[in-house]
Amino acid sequence: MVKIVDVMNVMDKIAPRKLAEQWDNPGLLVGSPDNAVRRILVALDATDRVVDKAVDFGADLIVTHHPMIFKPLKHIRTDLPEGAKIQKLIKHDISVFAAHTNLDSAVGGVNDILAEIIGLTEIRPLLSTPDDTPTLGRIGYLKEETDIDKFSKFVKEKLKADYIRIIKGDNRKIKKVALCGGSGAEFISRADFLGADAYITGDVRYHDGEHAQALGIHIIDAGHFATEYPVVKALASIMRNEIALKDIEIIEDTEGRDVFTVV
Repeated sequence: MVKIVDVMNVMDKIAPRKLAEQWDNPGLLVGSPDNAVRRILVALDATDRVVDKAVDFGADLIVTHHPMIFKPLKHIRTDLPEGAKIQKLIKHDISVFAAHTNLDSAVGGVNDILAEIIGLTEIRPLLSTPDDTPTLGRIGYLKEETDIDKFSKFVKEKLKADYIRIIKGDNRKIKKVALCGGSGAEFISRADFLGADAYITGDVRYHDGEHAQALGIHIIDAGHFATEYPVVKALASIMRNEIALKDIEIIEDTEGRDVFTVV
């Protein structure tokens, strides 16, 4: 019988907890390590829709990228959305595990998947560490030089994004590309320092855009959702290949949608 602790150990191989940022909250958020596992649902977020899907699927565990519980809870009010969701999870004996910034940094994680989709070569971490520990972001090269208009359309198509936002820097062509899935505007200067012609991320603010234009680097804001959602399918596939989990039924959420609608 496979227990949640066995899945936790597998997840620590896939996305070692030591790679998580200090402010993060990955790991087992609801449930007990001793609970048995037969069915797992992999999703980006433990939304109400995902929890309902887990109930219908008969899942014992939901594995997400974003932590369902991030800040300390001051109460669990079952008449409010968060408390009601926790109550439903406990009622149906469904546990929740999250791999967040550790999955962002991990080899084969969010940023490697994003770099692969974009078609980068000679990929390396955007941030460096003395011991070469995997970190946030990636930087690499396109096979062929292109311009910002063509590249932005390419990125939108490859990520199946409903929309993207573009900040045009100078008139440079694009060959070297940096990226950080999710919210990575804080690394714009780092991308420029390493010589990136363009930087792909999400959640870029107005003044971040001004700063990028001053540097001359192109920015493609493909959204938090679109830059991270591909990892759901990839993670489910990796988990299925783990020997200890071969008798476990694992499905991924294929109905995820961006919270933003553009009109």
